[in-house]
Amino acid sequence: MQTMLAARLHAIGEPMELEQVPVPEPRSTDVVVAVKACNIVPNLKNVLATYAEWFPYLPLPKLPAVFGLDAAGVVTEVGEQVTGVSVGDRVYVNPGLSCGGCRACRRGEDQNCDDYTFMGYFAFGPGGQRLFDAYPYGGLAEYLTAPQQNLVKLPDTVSFEAGARFGYLGTSYSALRKAGAGPGRTVLIDGISGTLGLGACLNAVALGATRILGTGRNAALLDDVKAIAPDRIDVLPAGTADVRDWAREHNDGDGVDIVIDALGPGAPAESFLHAVSALRRGGVAVDIGGMMERPQLDLFAMMCAQQSVLGSLWFSTGEAQEMAELAGTGALDLSVFEHHVFPLEEINDALDEGLPARHGGFTNFIAAPQS
Repeated sequence: MQTMLAARLHAIGEPMELEQVPVPEPRSTDVVVAVKACNIVPNLKNVLATYAEWFPYLPLPKLPAVFGLDAAGVVTEVGEQVTGVSVGDRVYVNPGLSCGGCRACRRGEDQNCDDYTFMGYFAFGPGGQRLFDAYPYGGLAEYLTAPQQNLVKLPDTVSFEAGARFGYLGTSYSALRKAGAGPGRTVLIDGISGTLGLGACLNAVALGATRILGTGRNAALLDDVKAIAPDRIDVLPAGTADVRDWAREHNDGDGVDIVIDALGPGAPAESFLHAVSALRRGGVAVDIGGMMERPQLDLFAMMCAQQSVLGSLWFSTGEAQEMAELAGTGALDLSVFEHHVFPLEEINDALDEGLPARHGGFTNFIAAPQS
């Protein structure tokens, strides 16, 4: 039996244990991927530290478990019924798993499956453990298995490190697509310099949004964001001006077409409300950031203005493939990311305050199970 190195969590509050486990074998429609890069997501430490108090409606896998949300690597083996994927293909593995048989899945709406589950992370419904059992390895292992339909082929110009950032990038891409981002549209990103917000900015540029406005707390980081496309991006340090008035000043007197809220769980609801106030008639606000406070929306005023508020979770594999193609052409510029790579053997040190200071969303922390 072949074995591989994996980092497994055995007990709450304890470090992950580096141990040898069996190399997975693919079922008929699965592939095996040698993991070259796995994103060390900013929230991973919080998930592990609060395992016992984690949200009951977002089940975690039974311990011991191999975590690791966003993996990119090389296909090393394919099941006998796999088509269109070959050994040697460079891929990103979309970790989103669904049951495959419910009404949402039959409609092709995987993310709306009651049992939707992030391989190597957490689930969104009570049936998640069955999917964890079917695909037990996250990206913090040398190999993992995945359904063939979860693979995104990476252009040669997209590094594995950049590919491992696709989770955050894809989340914002899907949100922008839902809101109709493109030429002639103005996008306001609340939290533009963070991990999610910067991805939204890069995708908005790639999709051809005419103007991109952004707010954030760190003025120096905001300057770095504006430098990505100075003729199309304007930024506002939070609290220095009224967002509604500022947005209209930078948009020929009009409200914005789209608001992307990329603020994290600790952000105040007031910031979201300020951003929503900048919407034009018919504008759309999309929440992707996980803000925990409950904003008091004026639904009557929004109805009269035909404005919408959407929640957008993750992305489809098809959307991720579109995004990969944009990156392959250079329209989606991933060169701004600053990759910090750790061997798998150092994962505990990395999570235990061993990560370098973060340069906002520009920083990309990566574990490399296979160099």
